Amino acid sequence: MTQAAQVTAQVAVKRSQPLWWLGALLAVYLCAPFVASIPQIGQADWAGVDWHATWSAVGVSVASASVATFVILLGGVPLGYWLARSRARGIALVGFVVQLPLALPPLTSGVLLLFLIGPYSGIGQLFGGSLTDSFTGIVLAETFVAAPFLIVAARSAFTAVDPVYDDVAATLGHHAASRFFRVTLPIAWPAIRAGLALAWLRAFGEFGATVMVAYHPYSLPVYTYVVFGGQGLPAMMPLLLPTLGIAIICAVLSVYSRGARSTLTVNLDNGDELTSITPAATVSDNAELRLAFAARRCLGAFTLDVSWQPQTRRLAIIGPSGSGKSLALRIIAGLERNDAGFVTLGATHLGTLPPERRQIGYMPQDYGLFPHMTVAQQLAFPVDADTASARYWLAHLGLDALTQRLPRELSFGQRQRVALARALTRHTQLLLFDEPFAALDTPRRRRLQQSLRALQREVGAVTVIVTHDPDEAALLADEVLVIEQGRALQAGAVADVFQQPATLRVAELLGLHNVGEGIVRAGGMIETSTGLRLPCADTSLAVGSRVMWRVSPRALVATQEGAWQGRIAGTSLRHGDRYVAVEIAGVTFDIAAEDAPASQSGDLRFTIDANGVLAWPAHGA
Repeated sequence: MTQAAQVTAQVAVKRSQPLWWLGALLAVYLCAPFVASIPQIGQADWAGVDWHATWSAVGVSVASASVATFVILLGGVPLGYWLARSRARGIALVGFVVQLPLALPPLTSGVLLLFLIGPYSGIGQLFGGSLTDSFTGIVLAETFVAAPFLIVAARSAFTAVDPVYDDVAATLGHHAASRFFRVTLPIAWPAIRAGLALAWLRAFGEFGATVMVAYHPYSLPVYTYVVFGGQGLPAMMPLLLPTLGIAIICAVLSVYSRGARSTLTVNLDNGDELTSITPAATVSDNAELRLAFAARRCLGAFTLDVSWQPQTRRLAIIGPSGSGKSLALRIIAGLERNDAGFVTLGATHLGTLPPERRQIGYMPQDYGLFPHMTVAQQLAFPVDADTASARYWLAHLGLDALTQRLPRELSFGQRQRVALARALTRHTQLLLFDEPFAALDTPRRRRLQQSLRALQREVGAVTVIVTHDPDEAALLADEVLVIEQGRALQAGAVADVFQQPATLRVAELLGLHNVGEGIVRAGGMIETSTGLRLPCADTSLAVGSRVMWRVSPRALVATQEGAWQGRIAGTSLRHGDRYVAVEIAGVTFDIAAEDAPASQSGDLRFTIDANGVLAWPAHGA
């Protein structure tokens, strides 16, 4: 550690000392009652303890708390899920009401229960008064008081579960109930389990509501109160020991489970490269396997309205953040409603099918691997997973040694390969990738792009990549759709779109330079808005027509005999290549650094090769 870092650490520790003292003071106070109880063990009246009554009370509390917790589990988990995921009106009010017992004094809770199930209430008379002063009454009181602990935990747990896991499970063929029990609930279970433990402990120690609803049979808290009233403090320690013992056991189990989780090792190696791919067979060009869609979706002020009927299998949708490209992908996957339109894959009309029946592979940004499943379980999860295919892709993608690892123990590259293998075990014909490399650094992103490109050559599925990176689209797609604000700006073959963008905005989104608009003038000249006239070798353009133009960086040459006067406006670095910006008559061009003049000061002269100027009709012209 450097000296500066040491000084910074010392300053941070010094500033945090008041917080440490406050925390230590509270810790001492919380521990003090337990310490104070130790001398009372020897002074307790052990001979006067009615052990039969004591253990009867312990049994009643354990049994009633267990039954109440089971009831809370059956209803609390669905209720927590509903509160977390429902957008229905009044859901906030329901959530508030079911948590009220946490804020009420227990005696108040008991009085409210008497209004409902007391011997003189309608429900109480229906059951002949058996709901009070009975084991059933204890369970009802404990359930009312302890249920919010599980409901709050379940609601928070389900809220924390990323909905993308449910989406991925749907595209892997699982219906709603299967997705809940196999994906959502297992992911949320650790937090729900903690809430369940709190609910049980709260029910076990409940006194106020219980004493109002069911004074008999004695639960342990009620019996403790009765003995204290008759015998005082000397009789308390024997009665407190069962409660303390149970609390200690719960604390030990909590520490043990937390320690066991912390010993998990995480793989830190990259492991991003695919193993060498040797295609098992040449993929035939099935002309019928083509994706086509028209998607329309209104979300508040935003409306997506795009359609596309590409002619190849490797596709990309490109656009800025918020353009609707991910929404279009989710409509194709069936994860979002299509207000008006269609989705077809060959002769199959996917738009009429739910996501679990579309036979697709959907991979979100983090690949959607289920955190509680090993690699082997991930590959076996699709409803129609083919075991032989899973074994093939495990070996083919270099995953053989990773079958027992969880996603958190995998590198980004390994996660991508597992997600691909999981989709390919279904023999899917459509693979959808939503920004698959957005969170990666440049070297790793390049490696994984090359890996995916190699895999595209082997499989015969249609692949759709959603991205904002034009280089990624050019590498992984043969056709591209450019969209912005929910509208299609241009679609076509990658080479055509990159060579001839329809508008300046498309050129900007594709990261193209030396592109502009102009008017065709006599003599094959193109006049820009700044008055610059560019020579163009294309004589087919009508004089007076509005065109888009693009100048090759190699078409600009610095020479003393040049017809155009300009100056150096700066430098830039793109994809590792250095470019020099040249300003001529208010228009900025990029030229390769090696073609820039040796002296970059003052005014310079340039020639523009007409053969390096490409022009085409502007969009809407």
